[in-house]
Amino acid sequence: MTHLRAKILIIEDDRKMAAALVAGMEPAGYEVATASSAEEGFFLVHTLQPNLLLLDLTLPHRSGLDILKQIRREGLDLRVLVLTSHNTVEDRVEGLSSGADDYLGKPFSFPELMARIQALLRRTLPTPDTSAIQIGDLEIDAKSKVAHRASVRLELTPREFDLLLYLAENQGRTVSREMLAKDVWQESSRFTPIDNVIDVQVARLRKKLDDPYPTKLLQTIRGVGFSLREPQP
Repeated sequence: MTHLRAKILIIEDDRKMAAALVAGMEPAGYEVATASSAEEGFFLVHTLQPNLLLLDLTLPHRSGLDILKQIRREGLDLRVLVLTSHNTVEDRVEGLSSGADDYLGKPFSFPELMARIQALLRRTLPTPDTSAIQIGDLEIDAKSKVAHRASVRLELTPREFDLLLYLAENQGRTVSREMLAKDVWQESSRFTPIDNVIDVQVARLRKKLDDPYPTKLLQTIRGVGFSLREPQP
């Protein structure tokens, strides 16, 4: 799904990491700014008014959690994705409890990061009309909640349709099980993993979506998640 040009601010004191993130995000159409300290970052939060903040928690002189708490105290309308090497359950709980919208431990895969960014921006940015989505011979009508493959209607359960629509809105991108749990199943915590439930639903969707057709659209990205895409010739 294509968003109107979004502004992303990265607060990260590792300049090589920040440069790598910028190099990956700008070609995807994002407007990206960086800050290497909490003070500079907080200044840019107010002056740039970004749509999304990528926040490292380990910063010189002032922690990223301090920035996060201040942002929430001020009531700023800003999605925050925490990126940190502090990746224990306790760290995640503290980050999410302090107001983070999502939490990704280092090292991370760039495709998963991009997919999470897309998921967060879906909640904040106006988007073009996506009531009708087409991927190859797959047609999805989001308003009527109907999908067709090669002009044949797919008999989907409500959950299967929600899953298909989410994958279609992120077409070409890799969607993790954690993202599906949060955005499709509305599970805000992963303390009770539902990976098996997700895998069963994906298998059922694949049976209806792909099994009867020679061209397979629903791909499993080993170790990461799933992607709905038209195969490259």
